[in-house]
Amino acid sequence: MRKNAYIGLGSNLGDSLRIVHRAWQALGRQPGIEAVALSSPYRSEPVGMASPNWFINGVGLVRTTLSPDELLARLLVLEKEFGRQRGRGTSGYQDRTLDLDLLLYDDLVYAGERLVLPHPELHRRLFVLLPLAEIAPTLRHPVLARTVQELLRDRLRESDRPLCLKVAWPETVAAGS
Repeated sequence: MRKNAYIGLGSNLGDSLRIVHRAWQALGRQPGIEAVALSSPYRSEPVGMASPNWFINGVGLVRTTLSPDELLARLLVLEKEFGRQRGRGTSGYQDRTLDLDLLLYDDLVYAGERLVLPHPELHRRLFVLLPLAEIAPTLRHPVLARTVQELLRDRLRESDRPLCLKVAWPETVAAGS
C-alpha cells in the first residue's frame, strides 16, 4: 500500500539550486518511491548554526511503498551520494551539500531510535512551512491537529522568524536538464 510522505530538501554548499533539484529527481528514481510534487525553492538564512552560506530549501511529496525507516535509509544514502559528510564527534548543525528530512509519513506518529514523526521541528521552521504550504496547505499535523496553513500563519506572526525568500528554479533546471 502506498503512503504519502513529505520530504524536506536543503543545501547550502555548492550550486544548491541544482543540487536540490537533482536530488529530487534522484529520489523519484528510487525503487518504491514516486515523486509527486515539488515546491518552489526558498532561500533562507541558516537556523541553529553560524554560517555565511544561506540555504536553498524545498519540500516534496512522494508516494512510497517503503516503511518510514526504509525511506529514511534511502534518504541517508542519497545524501551521501550527493557528497554529504556526517562527521563523527561533531555536534550541532553543519554546512552541507544535501540535507533530506522525512517530515511526515501519512498521519503516522512514531518515535524510533533514528526517526521521529512528524519531524519534531516542522512547525517551528519557516523554511519548511512555506514550501509545505505551497503543496499541502490543508494537510493536518497529526499531533498538533492544525493545518499547515495555520501553522505557517502562527510562525509568520513571530518577530524572531529567520528570513526566508521564495526564489525560482533556474530555467535550465525547470526545463529538466
